[in-house]
Amino acid sequence: MKFFGMGGLELVIILVIVLIIFGPKQLPKLGKMLGKGVKNVRKGVESGKEKIDEKFEEVEAEKAETAAQAEAEPEPASNDEGESAEPDDKADE
Repeated sequence: MKFFGMGGLELVIILVIVLIIFGPKQLPKLGKMLGKGVKNVRKGVESGKEKIDEKFEEVEAEKAETAAQAEAEPEPASNDEGESAEPDDKADE
């Protein structure tokens, strides 16, 4: 069984070291603090996702609005060669 690239023996050794460092009385407090930390990180990630989704929706709405405006504006007339049919003032000079 691999967990974060470590086997079972490595995890047991780490848990024993943590028990020695913090002691059995501090482990419940440590677990509670870690739980709160994980909860806060998850809450922050969810908040960030919501902000990103909102911004994405705003950008998509702006794109749709711009596309609608572009369709509503008439395009200049062109001849068969893809050039505009408007007279060229510079050609007379």
